[in-house]
Amino acid sequence: MFIGHFGVGFALKRVAPRTSLGVLMASVQLLDLLWPLFLLLGWERVRIEPGNTPVTPLAFDSYPISHSLLMAVAWGLVFAGLYLLVTRRRAAAAWIAVGVVSHWGLDWLTHRPDLPLVPGGHVTVGLGLWNSVPGTLLVESGIFVIGVWLYLETTRARDRLGRIGLWAYVWTLVAIYVSNLLGPPPPSVRALAVVALAVWIFPFWAAWFDRHRATLG
Repeated sequence: MFIGHFGVGFALKRVAPRTSLGVLMASVQLLDLLWPLFLLLGWERVRIEPGNTPVTPLAFDSYPISHSLLMAVAWGLVFAGLYLLVTRRRAAAAWIAVGVVSHWGLDWLTHRPDLPLVPGGHVTVGLGLWNSVPGTLLVESGIFVIGVWLYLETTRARDRLGRIGLWAYVWTLVAIYVSNLLGPPPPSVRALAVVALAVWIFPFWAAWFDRHRATLG
């Protein structure tokens, strides 16, 4: 799951309109923001295994700190708690926590049974939507399109930056998604982790163009 997570971030603007889209995107991507850091530190493991599923060549051997259900809830509570401490917006903080945990939920839908429930546990789950390329494209693209539509229904551009910045963001995500599906596997796990760190750009980019858009209503 890639652009589907971003679709949820866009959609959250509808229920948390006063919250920066950058914060909302950080919430839905938090687990993947942490994952490459933990890979580089050697705390989590992944293998490059072409054919692992029709959608991705990655075999996720161990990622209990970033992607277990228990830790997803914990990360959600921490992130939401920090937001609440700064803003005092309880409803938005609750949605931010939902955004963090939604990442695990969408991964559960797409991954093979490799998602742990708790760190150190032996039970792993996943419905395996990645075994179907058409199914994955339909579900993930659908979530993304609905999310972008809800964002457009909630905001309007104040200026050209608000309009161009949004669509550049959307089409960049689509281009990355297509290249991931059609491109070759990563040359190494380290290269994968380093490139994955680029995900950190997207919350800041979203915050920038969101400042150039006004919330409707």
